[in-house]
Amino acid sequence: MPDLINVYRGTPGDLPADISAEIIEKVRGESAIMRLARQIALPGRGAVIPVITSDPTAAWVAETGSKPVSTPGLSQKLMQAYKLAVIVPFSDEFRRDRAALYRALVERLPGALGMKFDATVIGAADAPGENFDQLTTATAQSLVPTASPAHTTYQGFTAAYADVAAAGGSVNGFALSPAGMGLVLNATDTSGRPIFLSNATDGPAGRILGQTVYEARGLYKAGIASAGGTDPGTPAVVGVAGDWNKALWGTVEGVKIGISDQTTLLIGTELVPLWQHNMFAVKAEIEVGFRCDVNCFNRLLGAVPTT
Repeated sequence: MPDLINVYRGTPGDLPADISAEIIEKVRGESAIMRLARQIALPGRGAVIPVITSDPTAAWVAETGSKPVSTPGLSQKLMQAYKLAVIVPFSDEFRRDRAALYRALVERLPGALGMKFDATVIGAADAPGENFDQLTTATAQSLVPTASPAHTTYQGFTAAYADVAAAGGSVNGFALSPAGMGLVLNATDTSGRPIFLSNATDGPAGRILGQTVYEARGLYKAGIASAGGTDPGTPAVVGVAGDWNKALWGTVEGVKIGISDQTTLLIGTELVPLWQHNMFAVKAEIEVGFRCDVNCFNRLLGAVPTT
């Protein structure tokens, strides 16, 4: 990737097309949901997205019989662009004396946006507004194996597949956190052999039930331990299964990167004039929206944390 200091000294939005594409790809690389859902170009004022709620139905007719008329169910949702951003301050000495570490940190900034996007969709972070869909009400399926009642990780995936099918969708991809992937890799049959690997050297599962699997760190929502009594606690969310044809995300201008040493930042509770302190700051931001048919997705759960 080009040196960000040299590329982005100008106006943050004035980036060459190939550089803009490379930056947005780094965001997508950290977001499993962006990789699975369909991307659209989003106007600054937002866009009304048609959502198919039911399909037309065909019927058999006699040779001269009247052909049936069937109207598909349609609804509309407004996809609105919300701004997601992060600013990281650096000292001039840090950039000079730890150049390799500095470049590594700066190049990870777009990935931080992708992580927060995933976390927001699954409900691990608050939605930026009412026109950004979250999967907090989606049906939940546990991936944690239990002896009583008998339940396996494999059954958790098949239950999600069946639930999405009952809602009129078809699971065509799984998005898993590293914790979710850990449950996948630990899943074994009655002989102790891995279910989702042909052998132990194959690496993480690339497909589950024939569908693509993406792993991303933002797809984790911590559970809440039991408070005792009748409180069972809340299991962690470790991933999502769903029909990704029924999910859309869009950006207005892609990712903007800006660098400044002339501003004042609120760092903790202190206002810090950057130039006065031989500091500068790197900013990454994106205007992004997300819409989906929540009924066609399932949350995948891990264990309830222990105290």
